[in-house]
Amino acid sequence: MTGTDWKAHVSARHLRLASGLVLFVYLATHLINHAVGLISLRAAEAVLAVAKSVWYSAPGTVVLYGAAATHGALALRTVYLRQHWRLPLIEYIRLGSGFSLPLLLIGHAVTTRLAFATLGAEPRYATVVASLLSAGTEGWQLALLAPGWVHGCLGIWLTIARRKPSRAVRVAFFAVMVLVPLAAAAGFLSMRAEVMVQAAPVIASGASGGGTALEWWRRAMTIAYVLAITAALVAGFARRSILRSGTPAS
Repeated sequence: MTGTDWKAHVSARHLRLASGLVLFVYLATHLINHAVGLISLRAAEAVLAVAKSVWYSAPGTVVLYGAAATHGALALRTVYLRQHWRLPLIEYIRLGSGFSLPLLLIGHAVTTRLAFATLGAEPRYATVVASLLSAGTEGWQLALLAPGWVHGCLGIWLTIARRKPSRAVRVAFFAVMVLVPLAAAAGFLSMRAEVMVQAAPVIASGASGGGTALEWWRRAMTIAYVLAITAALVAGFARRSILRSGTPAS
């Protein structure tokens, strides 16, 4: 396949769909893992161990973070190239949920994946839930469930809606869209109650002494993300202004 053929077969839309599906699968496994907490904390820990064996492996890490980088870069590209912002409501919801998700995920990624990579802290539901309880931020964990799931579901729906699915498919799709995050939230609350009874350690094992460094990374990543979105918006506005004025861009 020549370079021209490759470009013809792999468009930005294909890359966006492929990277989005990877992220959606990751989020779905995370939500389902939460939902297993309805059975017991021990069952959720067992499923988490399986998930970590996949996503924390070298191939899983490359695929996951490669998809995240690709999806984020394409989202910024879309913001820059957009000709106008007169969009249907569903598009505003999809974009808003998509761009708000990283603001919540950054803190989660820093306290789990980055702590694991730099401090050797082993992510476990017992310690993570206990830490959230100690900090009073368990509400953020519940809020974390919604934006990415809504964004992914709407993206998938906008794709399959072109095929005019049957009523049964539509009902099943929206039932899954609603029930999965509700089950995940209920599972998290169940684990929260179990952790409170067991009085699990408040600080994740191996994470002590690294709080300042992790906080620095969280703030730096959040600032970088906000600046990237701002730059894309400003650059897109400048581009549209130049095109309207008829002045050729340099």
